[in-house]
Amino acid sequence: MRTREEALSYGLSFPNTYQEAPFHDANWQLVRVRGSKKAFLWTYEKDGFINLNVKVSPEWRDFWRDAYGSVTAGYHQNKEHWNTIVLDGTIPDGDVKRMIAESYDLITDSPSKRIYEAVKKIPEGKVATYGQIAELAGDKKMARAVGNALRKCPWGEAVPCHRVVNAKGELAGAFAFEGGISQAELLRAEGIKVVKAKVDLKKYGI
Repeated sequence: MRTREEALSYGLSFPNTYQEAPFHDANWQLVRVRGSKKAFLWTYEKDGFINLNVKVSPEWRDFWRDAYGSVTAGYHQNKEHWNTIVLDGTIPDGDVKRMIAESYDLITDSPSKRIYEAVKKIPEGKVATYGQIAELAGDKKMARAVGNALRKCPWGEAVPCHRVVNAKGELAGAFAFEGGISQAELLRAEGIKVVKAKVDLKKYGI
């Protein structure tokens, strides 16, 4: 990857993204995420090369800088959390795309997204508690946030929210699932025994 067009095209291939030149300077072209309006890819020409600024997690920041001389601390941005990629042809396309993808993932990360990803890990025929999902999502203190996220369960993404119960194994009676199917019905369909709106965590818990 050597051109701005290639970088912008790849950045715009991610869901809910758009291109913008916010500084009234055509040299600075950004790709942002709709809704939050956060930029995950900055493109600009400097010293004869197209440069990209991408967000990076601390554990990967120095890895990329050590791996390639053309990856440096973020130009005009927080150097702890951003890297600059100089498109001088020395970095394989796959790694440039990986760094852009990692930036997109970091910018679009949210507690709800992490919660849904954690819920997806519950196998069929098993249940998990709010606390367990909170811990899997990276913060055991956000059990309340798990409940809030489940009330907006994104069925289109096949998130098995019905497999989450409270610490006593009790079902959430307020849940309204797709098609009006109850949580108990969905659990029974997976072979889980539900008695008086409660499941045996010793038997069915993850």
